[in-house]
Amino acid sequence: MTGEPPCLEAREVSFRYDRSRPILDGWSATFPAGSTTALTGPSGRGKSTLLYLLGLMLHPDGGDILIEGASTCRMRDAGRARLRAGRFGFVFQDAALDATRTVLDNVTETALYRDEPRRHAQRRALQLLDRFEVDVPPHRTPGQVSGGQAQRISLCRALLNDPAILLADEPTGNLDPTTADLVVAALKDHAATGAAVIIVTHAPDVAAACDREIRL
Repeated sequence: MTGEPPCLEAREVSFRYDRSRPILDGWSATFPAGSTTALTGPSGRGKSTLLYLLGLMLHPDGGDILIEGASTCRMRDAGRARLRAGRFGFVFQDAALDATRTVLDNVTETALYRDEPRRHAQRRALQLLDRFEVDVPPHRTPGQVSGGQAQRISLCRALLNDPAILLADEPTGNLDPTTADLVVAALKDHAATGAAVIIVTHAPDVAAACDREIRL
């Protein structure tokens, strides 16, 4: 035991949209470094909302999200944005690529928020595109790639800054089995480097591949 705080922690988190029934009410969990966690549950239960709360894209109504033991509840939006850019990686079900930008620019997008030298970011991006066999010219636009290629591009973007926390929302939902296996293996490999990886999924095989499952 090192006594170090978990990489990511939700402490007594509550959240609701407008006057609706609370989606979360005093919800707590810890996500240690080097772990993979599946968030599962029926549609509409709030899994994606929870992921956005953990990723500092939404503010909880109550409670706190802690990053390596540090509270974020009173942090300004600019500080939260810096944390997202520097400590987080995100993979979304629909890849969420910018159709007006090239594949390479989509991968290196987050580097802009970290003031990372463009040449360094591009070199790292090309290495990731090669690693995940995204067999398309880097200056092609996302409208010219397949769904599986788009998700691999999204994965490259998420891994560009070697994030300490990687959040994935249904990352295999629209993929063929081969690409889905590749994405899950990449997420587990990243956790093995010491990151906390949290995956929202409806797929029992994806949940079974994680170290633990939290059902909402």
